[in-house]
Amino acid sequence: MTPAPTVEPPARPPLVPEGPPLDAARLARYARHLTLPGVGVSGQRRLARARVLVVGAGGLGSPALLYLAAAGVGTLGVVDDDVVDESNLQRQVLHRTVDVGRRKVDSAREAVLAANPDVTVEVHPVRLTAGNALELVSGYDLVLDGSDNFATRYLVSDATAIAGVPHVWGALDRFRGQVSVFWSRPPEGHAPVTYRDIFPEPPPAGTVPTCAEGGVLGALCATIGSVMVTEAVKLVTGAGRSLLGRLAVYDAADVTWRELRVVADPTRAPVTHVAGPAPDACAVPSTSAVSADAAISALQLRDLLDSAAPPYVLDVREEFERDIVAIPGSVLVPAGRLLGPGSQDADPFAALPDDRLVAVYCKSGARSQRVVDAAHAAGRSNVVQVAGGVLAWVDEVDPTLTRY
Repeated sequence: MTPAPTVEPPARPPLVPEGPPLDAARLARYARHLTLPGVGVSGQRRLARARVLVVGAGGLGSPALLYLAAAGVGTLGVVDDDVVDESNLQRQVLHRTVDVGRRKVDSAREAVLAANPDVTVEVHPVRLTAGNALELVSGYDLVLDGSDNFATRYLVSDATAIAGVPHVWGALDRFRGQVSVFWSRPPEGHAPVTYRDIFPEPPPAGTVPTCAEGGVLGALCATIGSVMVTEAVKLVTGAGRSLLGRLAVYDAADVTWRELRVVADPTRAPVTHVAGPAPDACAVPSTSAVSADAAISALQLRDLLDSAAPPYVLDVREEFERDIVAIPGSVLVPAGRLLGPGSQDADPFAALPDDRLVAVYCKSGARSQRVVDAAHAAGRSNVVQVAGGVLAWVDEVDPTLTRY
């Protein structure tokens, strides 16, 4: 049987009108674009006029911002409320060792302007919320979402859907990456599609590895981030065929690409408001989300360790994490051994003492919460979480220790 021929979508008009004529210096700078079919002088003038918002100045935001700046995008917005951590440097090439401790938006702005001083950089050092998402995205022609959590992805999706702003999305998981384009009000002849058409609901908590557990190949950020920028340039200039209606999936371990068709879910309710944060598999449980008898603070743990009846302290991180920093006297049993395949064949908590308190910690709380929940389900009522994990211990008990 002969495969059905691929039906090409109708031509897509440029997203942004032309900006002012390019002077001699800019004609020289962007010469390789000017001879490129589909871009040319007209496309470069559109890029210069474009306003693009990048959500997240991390693994995907780093290459995206640098390549958008190099491409000559006139105005770049950056949304991120985080600060640079040493563990970011393995993949977030926008930031340098000397930037550790600085706001990511400030480090990003400095790097972008060093790459191209013609670019205007607008920094938004805030966390994206249901209250500010729509206002932020409405001020831009296009949004690139490089966030690393489900809550933010749904906020971006809902806000761009309401505003009618096209939305380039990328995601990473270990050796795999995904990229697509969403647009609730695309040009005539193109079907509308949103992030919720692929992922109607976030995955149940605990079913997706946390960022610390799963890890990310650093170079994968460049691969997926550059594809996101390619899609942005194509949308702005009208060049090529966009990923609207398609999901590209890359496996760096095998060096393979797959393409999946994306269509609107006819049963999905229309997006009429920006929903609050959805359950987030990478989120850290807050102390208030844990019942009072199932969590203790780092300061409480310190006091208990100095008491006549110190608790048994269980570290459920990976061995390499313990080599970086650990709570003194703790015993290492990675969460995977307690919760992974085979843990149901026998009582994984049999080795824990039942005559004293067991305090469980990880990096910041996600893994330890799952272990505590499983221990309670197994009847171990003496098991509690150290809220905030080893990072809380460093912040509240011993600031001389290493953060990661």
